[in-house]
Amino acid sequence: MTQMTAVQITEPRGPFKVVHRSIPEPQPNTVRVKIQACGICHSDMFVKEGHWPGLQYPRVTGHEVAGVIDAVGDGVVAWQKGQRVGVGWHGGHCGRCTPCHRGDFFGCQHFLVTGFHEDGGYAEYLIARTEALAAIPDAVTSVEAAPILCAGITTFNSLRHSGAKAGDLVAVQGVGGLGHLGIQFAHKMGFHTVAIGRGRDKGHLAIQLGAARYLDADTTDPAKELKSLGGATVILATAPSGKAMSDMVDGLGVGGKLVVLGAGADPITVTPIQLIGGRRTIQGWPSGTARDSEDALNFCALTGIRPLVEPFPLEQAAAAYERMLSGKARCRVVLTMS
Repeated sequence: MTQMTAVQITEPRGPFKVVHRSIPEPQPNTVRVKIQACGICHSDMFVKEGHWPGLQYPRVTGHEVAGVIDAVGDGVVAWQKGQRVGVGWHGGHCGRCTPCHRGDFFGCQHFLVTGFHEDGGYAEYLIARTEALAAIPDAVTSVEAAPILCAGITTFNSLRHSGAKAGDLVAVQGVGGLGHLGIQFAHKMGFHTVAIGRGRDKGHLAIQLGAARYLDADTTDPAKELKSLGGATVILATAPSGKAMSDMVDGLGVGGKLVVLGAGADPITVTPIQLIGGRRTIQGWPSGTARDSEDALNFCALTGIRPLVEPFPLEQAAAAYERMLSGKARCRVVLTMS
C-alpha cells in the first residue's frame, strides 16, 4: 500500500476534505507512526478557522495522536518499530535557543505544534520528531491515550505544579473535556476536590469521577460556597469563559491561585484589591513536553484514570469536529482508524 487516507483543511474556514495521499517516509531523527486514534481538541479550531499565525495550507490538523511506530529514520536509536507511542501538542523544539539551553523546551522560541506547523493526526500515518514521542503504557488503550495527550497532560501537569498539597481544597470549574479529567486527577492526587458546573445533571458525573462535592452555578454562587469552606488553594478553570473565571476569584483562599486552562477569547476581569488582600494569583498553563505526556499516561495507568470518549471513524472527521464544538459530547471526541 502506497497511499493513506487523510482529512485536510485546504484554506482558512474551509471544509474538512477526505483525501488520499502518498504515505510519507521518515527523515533522519524522525519516525513514522501508524495512527490508531486521534482526539479532537477545541484548539483544532485555530487551524480550521485560520486563527494561528504562520499557518500553511493544506494542513492535516490533530495533536492527540496515539499509534505504533511503523518505520524509523536514520539516526533514531531510542525508538523501535512496533513500539506504542503518542504525540501531543509538543511537536518539537530546536534545542539551540536560550529556553532550550535552560531545559525549558516548551518555551522554545521555535516551538512546533503538532497539526499546526506540520501535519497531525487526522490521518492514517504521521511523521513525528523523536523529541515529540511519548511511550504509551500497555494498560492504556490508544483510544484512551489520545485525549490524555492534550486534555490529560494539561490538567495533570497544571495540578502537579500548582503548589497545592494533599488535603488542600482544589476546585475544578467545568465538567467537560478538560474538567472531567481534572476532577479525576485532583481526586487521585489527594486533594479535597470540589467540582463546579452548570446544571444539576452534571452533579452525578462529577461525584462519580471523584469530587467530594458539586456546586451548580445555575442555582448557587460557587465563589461564596468556596469561601464558606475556607477558600480554595487552587481553582482549575477549564471552561473557556472569561466571565465564569472572573466570578471564581473571590472563591480563592489566602494565597490561592486561579489556574487558567480554558482558552476563551473574552477577558478575565479582576480588581487589584481582589488580588492584593488575599495574596491571590492568576496563572495560565499550557500542556507540556513529551516527557510530561509520559508522566500523565503512567499516572493514569497506575490510578485507573480514563477519559470518557465518543469515537468516530476518520472519514467522519467533519461530524466529529461539529460534535466537539456542540459541547454535547461526553466528554472527548476521538477519531479511530480502520
